[in-house]
Amino acid sequence: MGFALVAERLFDGEEILEDVALVVGDDGRIVSLGGVAPAHAQYVHGLIAPGLVDIQVNGGGGVLFNQEPSVEALRTIGKAHAQFGTSAFLPTLITDRLDVMQLAASAVSEALRQEIPGVIGIHFEGPHLSVPKKGTHEQSFIRPLSDAEWALYARDDLGIKVVTLAPETVPVEDIHRLVSMGVCVCLGHSNSDGKTALAALEAGATGFTHLYNAMSPLHSREPGMVGTALIRDEAWCGLIADGHHVCVEAMKLALKAKPRGKLILVTDAMPLVGSDALSFPLFDRVVTRERDKLTSSTGELAGSHLDMIGAVRNICRWCHLKIEEGLRMASLYPAQFLGLHMGRISLGSRADMILLDKDIQVQKTWIGGYQVFTR
Repeated sequence: MGFALVAERLFDGEEILEDVALVVGDDGRIVSLGGVAPAHAQYVHGLIAPGLVDIQVNGGGGVLFNQEPSVEALRTIGKAHAQFGTSAFLPTLITDRLDVMQLAASAVSEALRQEIPGVIGIHFEGPHLSVPKKGTHEQSFIRPLSDAEWALYARDDLGIKVVTLAPETVPVEDIHRLVSMGVCVCLGHSNSDGKTALAALEAGATGFTHLYNAMSPLHSREPGMVGTALIRDEAWCGLIADGHHVCVEAMKLALKAKPRGKLILVTDAMPLVGSDALSFPLFDRVVTRERDKLTSSTGELAGSHLDMIGAVRNICRWCHLKIEEGLRMASLYPAQFLGLHMGRISLGSRADMILLDKDIQVQKTWIGGYQVFTR
């Protein structure tokens, strides 16, 4: 399975190098980087970069994970996003019934066992949310933590576990308990004041789900969720850079406020990514796509039609970032948030890589040394 190439340009996670030889071994890891290229190495035009890591993927390829919590669905979603550079992702289940959560967890467990390309764990976005900030989540499924959810979050066969919750609905001792069980706790869909959000961070929460969206705003005498997210240097913040969820000025503010490495690009992608369909059902509603905007029949934004490399292009163009930083926001920084050794091309690292052309369009994607997409 191993292969060798010479990259016209290669971004290793820190800097862009030119005419770099790279050899991938049969185990899917990089065994040689730089130096003299093997005689059989293929010269590759374009930019080789680390594969992209998306921590919030609701669906793709015509499949919504909530509606099809199965291994085959995860395979389809992974293939859909691989064509846009995603080499690792967290299938995300929005607020739903307990039995759907259990099916989703079992699907992820089996996908990890089968090594379905791209799947690294699961993100439960809800159901412990704030009704006033529910967004498009189904209100009838929002509920407090119960023994059944505790049992689910305690599973040790789910890979990376992320739970998004509203801190005003979950006591700090429960947040601390979740963290002690290996759950990465994010704050979101919350109408909390700054004091409550800060207490959740001190209890072990580490991130904010889709900064600005579905959270209490910054006011002059109350920081709210947004102010707390921006002022706390240690907290990571996801950002949906599609031009609909967050305006360019708010993106620039977040880039100024947060330390380098703490702002993460996410898609919050819905099933229409990688699909030609223009609508899909969501519980008792219909979500319709108009260009790249998704709107529920009840009026709210309903996830996005964004892909990861599109998010990189957007943030670089709108906020005048270098391509290196845009790629780090989509690879290295989310990997660091999850505690994973991804987002770099280095000796011994897994060969999760993408090939980009001059327009920052994905031409090839490799996951663990396997070429899973070619344009």
